[in-house]
Amino acid sequence: MEILNKIFLGDCADILKEFPDNSVDLIFTSPPYADQRQKTYGGVSPDEYVDWFLPRSEQLLRILKPTGTFILNIKERVVDGERHSYVIELILAMKKQGWLWTEEFIWHKKNSYPGKWPNRFRDNWERLIQFNKNKKFNMYQQQVMVPVGDWAKDRLSNLSQTDKTRDESKVGSGFGKNISNWLGRNLVYPTNVIHMATECSNRNHSAVFPIELPKWFIRLFTQPNDVVLDPFVGSGTTAVAAAQMGRCYAGIEINPEYIDVSLNRLTQIQIQLPDIVEEQEIYQTS
Repeated sequence: MEILNKIFLGDCADILKEFPDNSVDLIFTSPPYADQRQKTYGGVSPDEYVDWFLPRSEQLLRILKPTGTFILNIKERVVDGERHSYVIELILAMKKQGWLWTEEFIWHKKNSYPGKWPNRFRDNWERLIQFNKNKKFNMYQQQVMVPVGDWAKDRLSNLSQTDKTRDESKVGSGFGKNISNWLGRNLVYPTNVIHMATECSNRNHSAVFPIELPKWFIRLFTQPNDVVLDPFVGSGTTAVAAAQMGRCYAGIEINPEYIDVSLNRLTQIQIQLPDIVEEQEIYQTS
């Protein structure tokens, strides 16, 4: 089945079965969280979430290239006053399924509103969990480097002898640093905390992440013409990000209304970038 630059209408549990083996370079997605967006997707009980997700992750494991990466944006919810463990349970179940839990990124929502509940404060972060099939995978770290910052002007202006060698951790953690390695650098590697504002316009979707979020991971894990898949594509943000960056996209969405939103957005990209996006098609399973 041809998957490039197409949006598929249906349940990804079914449609993914038609995707070729080892055909996708990056999977970036935010599936419905447990019991949330019930009006849109019906909601899945936290106690049933792992069993619901595993058939989908099994297919994702099959279609991801050996050098590819799966980024899962997911968050546990609070049930009866405590955080439910379904995200942790899902990670452990996916490890048994054959996935490697390689890394975890934190998306810090810079513009989230303050607030509280009787026993906790409002979250202003979300997880982005990285899974791989192999320990060796494609990663282009130079593509996400950031400015070194003003702190370097003072910190690097007068180095001590200790700063010029690898200074081992004083608490015996095994970590160390050589401050002089930053001399003369304008760009440095980021941490795994991504500071990014939330999407201000929800595009008629109940949960839209900013387009810069998938773009950050597309830069990190893919090159032009690689294939980026979002099996819960929603309003098409991941597909639009991939198209704008010269990657091929594939998306799956169960809600026909969001399919229309995705295709309208991709049509605008086609007008602006005709050499990148050649077609948008809807495929519907019976």
